[in-house]
Amino acid sequence: MSRRIQCLHLFNIVLFLQVAQGQAKSAIIDSMIKRGFWCSKEAGRGVIQDQVNIGGDALPWANQRAFAELMLSWEMRSWHEAEGQKSLCFFDRGVPDVLGYLRLSELTIPRHLENAIAKFRYNRTVFIAPPWREIYVQDAERKQSYDVAVATYHAMVKTYRLYDYQLIELPCVSVEERVDFILSRVVL
Repeated sequence: MSRRIQCLHLFNIVLFLQVAQGQAKSAIIDSMIKRGFWCSKEAGRGVIQDQVNIGGDALPWANQRAFAELMLSWEMRSWHEAEGQKSLCFFDRGVPDVLGYLRLSELTIPRHLENAIAKFRYNRTVFIAPPWREIYVQDAERKQSYDVAVATYHAMVKTYRLYDYQLIELPCVSVEERVDFILSRVVL
């Protein structure tokens, strides 16, 4: 039997839900933390940093399957961490993102990932930031082009809708205005 954590998933999309990568998603999460909310950081960036630090190959440009498995483990751990929180929780991505990533990479979807999506449920409301060219930046961990970021956004929208999540698109405004937009639409 699956339980639904009463947390909201903040998705930064471009590679995001998410908020697309380069969409000031980290700034949104940082602002939420400053306001006292529990937040889960983005799995992909954390996995990349750890793998580069240890010389591992579970990287999106080296071993996509291993990268996806580590992201899945990260997201499940984050979900469990949120279980004990007494306040509203925000996630910078979630378990369904892993499936969206695998589809975008044209890799097969393992059964255990579908099981994880069914078991590790979030609040049905997911905030997602659309691609925003003016603020998109590449860096050491975010190497994909803006066009790939847009494709990722569409893959994530499709994935989250497939699993019965309701998406609310964030407006292309300042970080603080985005945070206020999110908080005005959740019950505190």
